[in-house]
Amino acid sequence: MAADPSLTQKSACDLAAMIRTRAVSALEVLDAHLAVIAQRNPKLNAIVTLAADQARDAARAADAALAGNAATGHLHGLPVVIKDVTVTAGIRTTFGSPAFKDNVPARDAEVVRRLKAAGAIVLGKTNTPEFAAGANTVNALFGATLNPWNTALSPAGSSGGSAVAVATGMAPLAQGTDFGASIRVPAAFCGIVGIRPTPGLTPNDPMPLAWDPGQVNGALARSAQDAALMLDAIVGYTRGSPISVAPPWMSAREQVERCTDARGLRVAYASDIAGIGVDAEVDAVCRAAAHALAAAGASVEDIRWDVAEGRDPYQTWRGFWMVGQHYANLGRLKEFGGNLRGNIEAGLTLTAIDLARAEAERIKVFHRFRELFERFDILLTPAAPVKPFPITMNYPTEINGRALTNYVDWIAPAFLITLVSLPAASVPAGLSRDGLPIGMQIVAPRFEEPRILSLAKIVQSLVPVGWPPSD
Repeated sequence: MAADPSLTQKSACDLAAMIRTRAVSALEVLDAHLAVIAQRNPKLNAIVTLAADQARDAARAADAALAGNAATGHLHGLPVVIKDVTVTAGIRTTFGSPAFKDNVPARDAEVVRRLKAAGAIVLGKTNTPEFAAGANTVNALFGATLNPWNTALSPAGSSGGSAVAVATGMAPLAQGTDFGASIRVPAAFCGIVGIRPTPGLTPNDPMPLAWDPGQVNGALARSAQDAALMLDAIVGYTRGSPISVAPPWMSAREQVERCTDARGLRVAYASDIAGIGVDAEVDAVCRAAAHALAAAGASVEDIRWDVAEGRDPYQTWRGFWMVGQHYANLGRLKEFGGNLRGNIEAGLTLTAIDLARAEAERIKVFHRFRELFERFDILLTPAAPVKPFPITMNYPTEINGRALTNYVDWIAPAFLITLVSLPAASVPAGLSRDGLPIGMQIVAPRFEEPRILSLAKIVQSLVPVGWPPSD
C-alpha cells in the first residue's frame, strides 16, 4: 500500500493521537515520512544518515505493543530525527567531521534514550557543521544543507539539518542542541518553532563539560504544541548530570493546550538587544507580530534596551568551552576544519584573568535581565538580525552597512540569552517581502518554558506563515 503523503502534513500531536487510537499504524506514519525524505532530501541534504531498517523494526514493535494493549509513552510511534552531534546506539554519529566518518556509538545519549522511552522512533541523523561549530550548516563530510524556502540560501546552524527536516515534513519532530543560537536561528530561518530550555532541565549526558550550562538539548517542531509535546519527553532530573533539575511544572503541553489568550502579560519588544543593528524588514515584521499580541490581551511596550556589554564575555566563555569540549582531541587539531580548529586555538590563548573578567561582566548582564523581568513578563526580540543569507557565505559580514567584527556577532541576540542561562524560543513572526520566514525570539525567566510556548502558540495563530515551497 502506498504511503499516505497527507500524514506528513499533520502535527505531531495529531499523529500521536491517531497512532494511539490505531486510526493509523506507526509503520504507515513512518513510511509516509520516508517517502518525503526520498523526494526532498537528495536536494536539501538535511538527513545525512538514514536508519530506515532500524526505524521500520521499531515501528512494527510499536504497532505490536498497541495491539497487545501494552503501556505506551506519549510519543509512541512518532518518527524523530537526531542531530549528528548527539550519539545514537547502532546509528552512525559523525559530528559532521571526516575524523569520525565511521563512528558508530554503542550507546544512546540520555536525551535519545528519553525520546525512545516515550515511544519515539529514531529515523536518522541530521546535518550539522563540524562539531556544531558554526551558524551555517555545512561540513567537509556531507556538504551543505539548503534552506527549503529558497535553496540558494542557508538554513543557518548548527541544527540546520534538524530544522529543514521538520520544516519540509521529513519528520514531525527533531532534536537539536543550542549553545549560541543553534536551535533558535535555524528555526527562524526555516519558519518553525525551536526552544532552548533552561540549562539543567534536559540532560547533556554524555558531554565532556558535565557542569556546563551553555549547550542544551531542545526541540524543533512545526508548532508550539508539538514542541511542548517533545519537551515533556526530554525534561527531568537525572543522576547522570551534576546540574540536572526537575521542572517546576508537570506538563508543558497541558499548559500550552489550556492557553487561549495573553491577558495580563506584560510584554516588552526590543529590536536590538546586542547593539549590532537589525535589518529594517526583520524589525518591522517582528514588531508587528509583537504588537498583534495586544489583540490577545497582552500589554505590549516598545523599549530601547540592550546588553551589548555581554558580547565580549560570551566570546571568552565560548573560547574556554571550545577547549573543554575538545580536550580529549587536542592532539588531533590538524584533522579538523578551519572553523573548528580556529575556535579551539583561540580558546587556548585565554588566561585565568580573561575568564575572571568575563565572569564579572556576565553577572552584571544577568542582573540587568533580572531587573528587566521585574517590569515585564516576556521579552521579545528578533531571533536573528538578518534574513537568510546565501549558502555560499560562512556568515553575514555586515548589518545595514555596518561591518561585523567577527563571525559569531551576528547571532548575538540569541547568544546573549545563553550567556545568562535563560530559556528562549524562536517562533515565526511572518514572511518578508520576498517570501522568507522571519523568526521572533521569546525570552522569559528561568523555568518558564510553558509560558514561552504558550505565547508562541498565540503568535502562530495570529500570523501563520504556512509551509515552504514543495519543490
